[in-house]
Amino acid sequence: MKIALIGATGYVGSAILNELANRNYEVTAIARNTDKINNENENITKRNADIFNTEELTEILNGSDVVVSAYNPGWANPNIHNDYMKGAESIQKAVEKSDANRLIVIGGAGTMKIDGNYIVDGPDFPKEIYPGASAVKKYFVENLSKNETLDWEFFSPAIEMNMFSEDKDRGRTGAYRYGNDTPVFDNEGRSRHSVEDLAVAIVDEIEKKQFVRKQFTAAY
Repeated sequence: MKIALIGATGYVGSAILNELANRNYEVTAIARNTDKINNENENITKRNADIFNTEELTEILNGSDVVVSAYNPGWANPNIHNDYMKGAESIQKAVEKSDANRLIVIGGAGTMKIDGNYIVDGPDFPKEIYPGASAVKKYFVENLSKNETLDWEFFSPAIEMNMFSEDKDRGRTGAYRYGNDTPVFDNEGRSRHSVEDLAVAIVDEIEKKQFVRKQFTAAY
């Protein structure tokens, strides 16, 4: 199976890249600057790309069985809301135009619901990441979730991802529980996961294909 990974140099993307490489997948690692990729596995092909250039991206995606998008224009980007919307829509169009048909989008925890309400819309949601998180929700609700062409999947990470020392030290354990559009809580009432185990859950889902045209999450 050939996997195209967009955002391969990011925090989440690099973890997914390592997991794919360790499982001997043939990966096209796509980023603005792939010189930042430290993994030199022979199954990885590095491709620099401007994801706003839909036609260029389409050509790169051709021949892939699955496209995983871990695209994030950067939390410090003052134009993150608009850039995320533009980039996510370009990626989706490129997948539609390519001969790939399966797209897994890594979103944010804010797109999950508690008591029927999106987390990102709650009064306690961190204001510093609201512009980006609200863009992710808008893209999912208004665009991706309505797509009837692709075998799309939308992943929402745990609320706490490597935010606490015990999770940073935990690394890859292979442990997780899947959920849908609400957080998975542990026996301490926390929704948490290491980025390495997030990557395990994503690559497992590539293989199992359980959440086609659905939102899903994973946590301990």
